[in-house]
Amino acid sequence: MKSLDMLIISYVTFVLSIISIFGSIAIWNFTKGDNAEKNAHVERFGIFVGLWAPTFLGVSLFFMLLSQSS
Repeated sequence: MKSLDMLIISYVTFVLSIISIFGSIAIWNFTKGDNAEKNAHVERFGIFVGLWAPTFLGVSLFFMLLSQSS
């Protein structure tokens, strides 16, 4: 892969991490269920989406370092 391609992938994954954080907050706050079971499911899903952010940041850092080394 070219250095520019890896840099673009790095930026895209960084933006995905930010979207993941805001998506998690939106799911947590704006999706309310009718009962406690539904609310618990929504909270768990919000946490699940929020856990994507560190993964995307790691991938972003990896491709940033690859683009600088080539």
